[in-house]
Amino acid sequence: ALAAAREDEEEKELRQRFMAPPVSGLRELRRRRRELRSRMELLIMETQAEMCRALAALDPGASFVVDSWERKEGGGGISCVLQDGEVFEKAGVNVSVVSGLLSEEAARQMRSRGKSLKAKDGKLPFCAMGVSSVIHPKNPHVPTMHFNYRYFEIEEADGTIQWWFGGGTDLTPTYLNEEDAVHFHKTLKEACDKHDLKLYPKYKKWCDDYFYIKHRGERRGIGGIFFDDLDSPSKEEVFQFVKSCAKAVVPCYIPIVKKHCHDSFTPEEKLWQQLRRGRYVEFNLLYDRGTKFGLLTPGSRIESILMSLPLTARWEYMHNPPESSKEAEILEVLRNPKDWVH
Repeated sequence: ALAAAREDEEEKELRQRFMAPPVSGLRELRRRRRELRSRMELLIMETQAEMCRALAALDPGASFVVDSWERKEGGGGISCVLQDGEVFEKAGVNVSVVSGLLSEEAARQMRSRGKSLKAKDGKLPFCAMGVSSVIHPKNPHVPTMHFNYRYFEIEEADGTIQWWFGGGTDLTPTYLNEEDAVHFHKTLKEACDKHDLKLYPKYKKWCDDYFYIKHRGERRGIGGIFFDDLDSPSKEEVFQFVKSCAKAVVPCYIPIVKKHCHDSFTPEEKLWQQLRRGRYVEFNLLYDRGTKFGLLTPGSRIESILMSLPLTARWEYMHNPPESSKEAEILEVLRNPKDWVH
């Protein structure tokens, strides 16, 4: 009876900690709590709740719509979206835990990244889970921020399980504030340094290379960290690294929002923010791997995949900021990434 009461208490506490009941169910997660898949699902649920609570505290007049959804092919997710607040135009924090068979198109995309996947009768069972967030503030002096941490498993024809982690956190300011850029990068560097001093420089460069809008010749923002297909040194070590990165999300960003959310701004600054948002949309629809994978996965939830797009954006013909303006300053950094921590 004591054990059952303790279980009920634990379940109640977990339920209060999250934004919604987990996709796999609390009982199932607790039953398999030593398995990495369960620990990862708990981590992404906690990350979602931590971020949503931190954002809600800064925008008390607005509230998150919490949407739990199911995918008939297997799994589901929880989308938390705040729209049209005082501070945030749109802030979304999504969790998804999906399983089923990989589509031919998705498998092709993975093989093009060097994955040798051996299908059984053309079928590849997979399981994917992750937390993904994009935050678009109203004030042009508060940067947009994105983070995503995910885990993937594929079962090959001979029963071998291939697994890997991916993710990252990056910042997209409308105007450059060096102090904010240094704070953001230093916080991420500290999370990486706990595991290996080589990680931050490697994943910072990967981030600068990945969030590159080829047709514009500029990065989407001032970067952060990004990695994919991470499957060594061991499952446990990579999980602990991903956990450190996920725990750094609130401290790297929330202080920047607090600092600038009441800054005054001009209509011209708002216009520049809208043009930068247009670039954000271009990257996400043309190049982003997660968006592409989502759109290629049967039964995926389009509303959740396109949550990353802002409510408002703008495309002006031949817009060029004046030389040595604040607008030209950020463009220079987007074209030539900087080292923020040394």
